[in-house]
Amino acid sequence: MQHPGARLRALVEENVVMIPGAFNALVGMAVREAGFDACYISGGATANVAGTPDIGLLTLTEVVRTVREVVDASGIPVIADGDTGFGEIECAVRTVVEYERAGAAALHVEDQVFPKRCGHLDGKQLVPAEEFSEKVSAMAAARRNSDFMIIARTDARHVTGFDDAIDRANRYREAGADAIFPEGLQSEDEFKAFAAGSPGLLLANMTEFGKTPMITADRFGELGYRMVIYPLSMMRLAMGEVVRGLSELRQAGSVEPMLDRMQSRQELYALLGYTPGEEWRFPARGE
Repeated sequence: MQHPGARLRALVEENVVMIPGAFNALVGMAVREAGFDACYISGGATANVAGTPDIGLLTLTEVVRTVREVVDASGIPVIADGDTGFGEIECAVRTVVEYERAGAAALHVEDQVFPKRCGHLDGKQLVPAEEFSEKVSAMAAARRNSDFMIIARTDARHVTGFDDAIDRANRYREAGADAIFPEGLQSEDEFKAFAAGSPGLLLANMTEFGKTPMITADRFGELGYRMVIYPLSMMRLAMGEVVRGLSELRQAGSVEPMLDRMQSRQELYALLGYTPGEEWRFPARGE
């Protein structure tokens, strides 16, 4: 069976890849059925659905469970958020081992000081570039299969400045990163300049309500980016509807007015590939 990292590499060679976030296995299935070729697991979304903020509170074991479930259910390449690697170099190496064992195609790791915070918030702190380069190098060396992608994220733009972000990106590439994820860029001009200053495979984060303006996937492609993640979009849509639905239920005393907005039983079963009365076969990895 082809390694999922090899599948992801082939996809980015062909075109810009839109990669929606899947905060659980069922959403991963929906991403696949909607026709997307890859999905993303956000550390922020994983933390939020556990009832915590995005400040690195979840353990590696907790996140790996989500990775494994989404990988198995979706059957498409998964990029998983590795935060700061869950610790120093030894912990980051274990993160690579566990994510790859869980079936991920790639992970990204960031150069923030632990405890980290959302990349679109102020007040972040960075580890020295040399120290993070050593971590990236160790993680790249820990892969069982070289197709597994190591994506290095730099949060330098809003800490030490745009030029340092480019310098760090190039140092991380030299250390063994397969791609770079510049967090928190604020304009199309910045994305274009970053791509010019750090040529190679790049990932763009199209999150909402942050420092980055709304940019289409096609435009990101024109600016030099081959992967575009939408980390929290589906969770925000879902939670917006949950909050509105709860308010309506409390006021109306019935869910009947909301039925046409719900996923029906038949639609759920179709997504799961389940027919009542027939044997359901758990999907094999890669299907």
